[in-house]
Amino acid sequence: MTGFTVCLVLVVAVVGLLRWRRPAWYWLTFGVALAVVRVLVRYGSVMDACGLTVPPARWRLALARATNRPIPGPRAPRILRLRPTRTGLVVRLKLRPGQDAFDIAAASDRLRHSFSMYGVTSRELRSGVVEVRMTGYDVLKRVQMPAETETRPMRVPVALRQDGSVHYRDYRAIPHALTLGATESGKSVYQRNLVAGLAPMDVALVGIDCKQGVELFPLARRFSALADNPDTAADVLDALVARMERIYQVIRAQQRIAADVPDADIAADIWDLPSDLRPTPVVVLVDEVAELALYANKDEEKRRDRIITALVRLAQLGRAAGIYLEICGQRFGSELGKGITMLRAQLTGRTAHRVNDETSANMAFGDIAPDAVLAAIQIPAEMRGLAIAGDSSGGWHRIRAPHTSLRQAVNICNRHADRTPDLPELAPFRPALSGSADAPSPTAKPSPATA
Repeated sequence: MTGFTVCLVLVVAVVGLLRWRRPAWYWLTFGVALAVVRVLVRYGSVMDACGLTVPPARWRLALARATNRPIPGPRAPRILRLRPTRTGLVVRLKLRPGQDAFDIAAASDRLRHSFSMYGVTSRELRSGVVEVRMTGYDVLKRVQMPAETETRPMRVPVALRQDGSVHYRDYRAIPHALTLGATESGKSVYQRNLVAGLAPMDVALVGIDCKQGVELFPLARRFSALADNPDTAADVLDALVARMERIYQVIRAQQRIAADVPDADIAADIWDLPSDLRPTPVVVLVDEVAELALYANKDEEKRRDRIITALVRLAQLGRAAGIYLEICGQRFGSELGKGITMLRAQLTGRTAHRVNDETSANMAFGDIAPDAVLAAIQIPAEMRGLAIAGDSSGGWHRIRAPHTSLRQAVNICNRHADRTPDLPELAPFRPALSGSADAPSPTAKPSPATA
């Protein structure tokens, strides 16, 4: 009996230590089995207590009375499937007549307490079927991306969501995006994850970093063009507009709109062109957009109008030509001048890290997801990298990107430097590198204009 007691105490101690120091290991070893049993045992009573049951059908009541049987009780949504994952549980429910997916979403916090889970979210899969995702621990406290993710052209896994799923930056679904955040909020790490994810793909990267290039120039070996001041940035954007117009001429020449051509083969963007004629897609990363919009004299005002006009044109027309915008900044409001709100309206994807005031959060989500504004201003300062991601559909998620050091991002870009395409329009802005092959020289020149 003494030996059994000692073993039991050791097991309890190991379980407690794992839950405290390694919650992911605890979940995979003990937590998932306990959670499954807890959900199955408590399911009926929890659904009844949360008001997620419906009275029995009339024919059941009539049958019970006719056969002198007990009156059937209220019915909860039927469990179609319960699937454990590496971070929690996924439960698929079939709703009863009279129930709505909003009922499950409204009761998510009560379900979280009742089932002793860390988080509960729900989404409607189709009419009458709701998927409830439960997380067993705080997956954003120590982000660990899964070993295997869905790979697809122009689709980059950049962060982990609060429900344990992977957050992707899909440029073909959401061509342009805005990333906001205060200083030391995690924008740079998010941007590094984007560059590191795009580096192995057949895509051209264009960087505009007006902080003298301290963020993007270490990654220069994977960039087809870089600008470190507003003057060069204006020239780069003009070159991209010229490239966009040339690509549209290629699409027009290859549209194949004859009567015998199927609708699916008619070309409307670069992805409908044959692979041998398809131009290389371009992702434009703008670091600190406010530096492009500020001016102090008339000449700088003309340059500013030229830059904003080019960005608006690329945001409105660039998708079909395979030009995608990724704009970062601390603020992005109307105080930056005319054309800013027009540009913001074209940026479908929105990501907000920790912000210093509610107005900054409203700049990102006020017009698409008001509920996300409160979540954005509640991000604690010690949780760097935590962000709120949403889009024009109104949905939003808490995400956190894994920490990627500048050295790791540089190594990835150097490893895939051979994939950097030479684009004729951007050739004058190709960074001139010197020194060893392991890292770009700190004196790299972005263009002859800034040499």
